[in-house]
Amino acid sequence: MNRNLLASIAKEEVAKKYHGFVEGNTSNILPIISYFENWSLKEADGNWCATFVYHCCIKSGFIIPVRPKECVSCNLAGCGAWDEWARADERIGYYANDFTPEVGDIVLYDFLFEEKEHDHIGIVLENRETSILVAEGNLNNVSGIIERDKDSHIRAYIRISDNYSY
Repeated sequence: MNRNLLASIAKEEVAKKYHGFVEGNTSNILPIISYFENWSLKEADGNWCATFVYHCCIKSGFIIPVRPKECVSCNLAGCGAWDEWARADERIGYYANDFTPEVGDIVLYDFLFEEKEHDHIGIVLENRETSILVAEGNLNNVSGIIERDKDSHIRAYIRISDNYSY
């Protein structure tokens, strides 16, 4: 398990074109949300970016519980829990300012789609001069790869160390 593998898995998973209920199609995100008991497709629809990241982490071999003890407010199906967990676990890097992301880092956004903090999350595939290439779940309710500017919407980068185990 390492961040390069995480990025590779994220690319593979994005290619599966996971989607919520879009264009009259039945959602296919059940494999991604199945880690989170009692969460239905209907509840997850349009709200599954963090579960995509969790799914990729687990498939990459990282051992992370659904709800680490550091997550006071919710489980890792929510972006806010990723923020809480990364800040509280000293073995995880949490970088908010003047940071150069690397492949396999997790990026947490503020105010990207909604007027709230930590409203979206993804996995860095490539660092560019003024942007990052990111694998995301729930990109308009579909998995995808997108280039995003390095701007004020980036709340933090989370770096799970290679061979991390909770």
